[in-house]
Parts: sequence; structure tokens; C-alpha cells
Amino acid sequence: MEKQNPGQLNSVQLNIVTLINMERATDTGSLSDAMYMMDNSIGGKGQGTPSLETVCKQGQVINWIVRPIDMEKRLDGTWPPMPKINNIVFLDTELGDEEDVAERRIFNELKIYGMPDRVRDKYTPVYYYWAGTVMSTAKPGLYRYRVVLELEQEGKKERLYLNTSIHPSIRIIPT
Repeated sequence: MEKQNPGQLNSVQLNIVTLINMERATDTGSLSDAMYMMDNSIGGKGQGTPSLETVCKQGQVINWIVRPIDMEKRLDGTWPPMPKINNIVFLDTELGDEEDVAERRIFNELKIYGMPDRVRDKYTPVYYYWAGTVMSTAKPGLYRYRVVLELEQEGKKERLYLNTSIHPSIRIIPT
């Protein structure tokens, strides 16, 4: 029987961690100067910036993890607001218009697996993530994407929805 995602099981998972300055993002309504990305890929560029380039291969699992810079329980017993990834949208960079959604699929989204967002306690870090597998048929090259975030706001029930304006990317290398 043919594997659905050849190469996936023997590949190392990549983690892309995004830190959000929640106060700055909600005050300005923008992720500009409020988002910092880093990964564990080899050969990537832009560590600590919103224009991170992650190097990966076909069939590889990528986990996008998002958390606020401030995650500590406050003295009054409350928790700071949290960010959540709503979606990762790959953009059509072949046509030069990086705002249009790509027509070809680059990823297969993985539903929540492992130990997802638990109720906060003093022993377990809590964060939100989005995970996907690079399709085995994805052509090698540079693929830009937009992160769609949902941010809790201090003292409000309404959520703030923001998209990245500077687009990070993945670089798929031939295997």
C-alpha cells in the first residue's frame, strides 16, 4: 500500500515559535513591532523577526507555536491575554501578488494532536499551535504565508483578529 505522505515518518519535526507582545499588538491593532519568530531549521534566515524563512523538506511536519511574551500568572491570580493561531494561509508568490491565496496546496493541516492547549496550571506551559505536513508533491522553492491570529484583549470579551503584514516563508529544499 502506498503511503499518503512519503517521507513524513522519518523526518524531524520543525517548530516555528512566535512570540507576541500582546499589549503592543492590541493597543495598535497591528502585529508590526509586536511579533518575533524563530525556528529550529538548519539554514533558515530572519531569526527573531516577522520575516522568518524556515528551511524544510517535502513530507516534513511543521508546528507553528504562538505564545505571549508575558505568560506568568499575575499577583491578582489572573492570566495575561493569550494569542491563538486561526490559520496559516499560503500566498500566490508565483504571480508576484503576495496578497492572493495560493491555488495549489502546499500543506496538509494536521488536527490537534499530542498535548494541546490545556487548562492553565502552575506546572504546565500553555500555548496554541497549528500544525501541518509539507505535501510530498510540493515543488522545491520559496513559499510565503500569512499568519491569522486571534488575540484576547485585556478586560474585553471581543477578540482582535490580525494578519501578518510582513510575510514569513518556508523554503522547501529538494530531498
